[in-house]
Amino acid sequence: MGRKKQEPDSVVPPDIMDGARRSVTPDRARPARRGKCKVCGDEVAPNSTEDLCWVCRRLKISAWRDADHQMPAID
Repeated sequence: MGRKKQEPDSVVPPDIMDGARRSVTPDRARPARRGKCKVCGDEVAPNSTEDLCWVCRRLKISAWRDADHQMPAID
């Protein structure tokens, strides 16, 4: 004769678990913006706040990084 499976007591209340499950479902994800890049006209990257495609966004970040590492010219 087999043992009856018992569900373990949960430490987290069920209402908190339900809220956590709902927060990670794809139906609550924010919709992707379908705009045009200000520089090249390609599709805007989903995480871009300045309306840039992923290529132009990476170039901008790289340019900032390069500008920070340049030594000032001393006369």
